[in-house]
Amino acid sequence: MLLDGKVAVVVGTGPGLGKAIAVGAAKEGADVVVAARSAEWLDTLTSDVRELGRKSLAVRMDVSSPDDCARLAREATSQFGGIDVLVHNAYFDGPAARFEDADLGLWRRAVEVNAFGGLQLVRACLESLKDRKGSIVLVNSRQIRSLGHPRGGYAMSKAALFIAGQVLAKELGAYGVRVNTVVPGWMWGPAVEGYFEAQSANGGGSVQEQYDEVVRDFALRRMPTPADVADAVLFLASSRAGAITGQSLDVNAGESFN
Repeated sequence: MLLDGKVAVVVGTGPGLGKAIAVGAAKEGADVVVAARSAEWLDTLTSDVRELGRKSLAVRMDVSSPDDCARLAREATSQFGGIDVLVHNAYFDGPAARFEDADLGLWRRAVEVNAFGGLQLVRACLESLKDRKGSIVLVNSRQIRSLGHPRGGYAMSKAALFIAGQVLAKELGAYGVRVNTVVPGWMWGPAVEGYFEAQSANGGGSVQEQYDEVVRDFALRRMPTPADVADAVLFLASSRAGAITGQSLDVNAGESFN
């Protein structure tokens, strides 16, 4: 198992990718701390992890709060003795709006959550990660590869997170701490399916027709699933990627090559 006996902290555990990462970490042998702003999914996730024979702790928190990040680190180390893996999957995308019409306060919020939230998480967990020569995986977005319109604030925040990951890899490597980035593209799940259904209700073609149109030029002719992306996260978090740091791994079924 990739994470046998490890402690993984997964922040941003909703019903899609966050859940897939947390459950995947448990299947790979890790005890898992799940964290999110909403308590809606936390109890379900801890139950899922425990059913796999692993320990789990749920922490309700907001990554934009340094105090919440510090509390998460304290509870994780108190409960499990330390942190081996930290995954930053929390995000804020805000409403779609062109720059001329956008509320720049919401752009700032995206940077606070997506970029500074990640930095605050790392800062809070760093002593334990250094002690255990741990690994950090930052979940990014296809927006840094192919700018979608009109998602400027979200794209800008994710670009900041991307560079932050390289800075952290360079600086923390001396302690044996690795930092890598996973870049998902389109990902088939409830959010995308719901979007297609809404488009279909407005005369945008069936869900299958929209899906086929999106993946028409993908090398694999399909969208990745949350499980596909989670597998990449867990690989980078594991010792199998022991000599990999400061890198980005695109999981996009050949939507683009970078």
